[in-house]
Amino acid sequence: MLPADYVFDLAVALVVTLNLYFAPRIERDRIAMQWGRNGEPTWSAPKWFAMWGVVVFMGAVRLFIWLVSTYAPQSVHGVELGIVIFSVVALASHLFVLMKARAAH
Repeated sequence: MLPADYVFDLAVALVVTLNLYFAPRIERDRIAMQWGRNGEPTWSAPKWFAMWGVVVFMGAVRLFIWLVSTYAPQSVHGVELGIVIFSVVALASHLFVLMKARAAH
């Protein structure tokens, strides 16, 4: 286990905590996932998928990083920094999406 995995594990734990906190506070069945330049949502996903799909996505990306660094280490540089940056960006973007979903009526 890399030291960066502690940051990754913390990010996943915070995503789960945010999901549990925001789930009862988001009233809509669908959550906007992306916004256009005009500020309007361009597409949305079912609430359960928008909230829990990010946990699966984070696990899949971490698994991919592990596979590449194990079986093709010459192709990978800066694994720990990449894991930390990915963890922070995934957490921050998920929090942004949840906050926008809670504010939408």
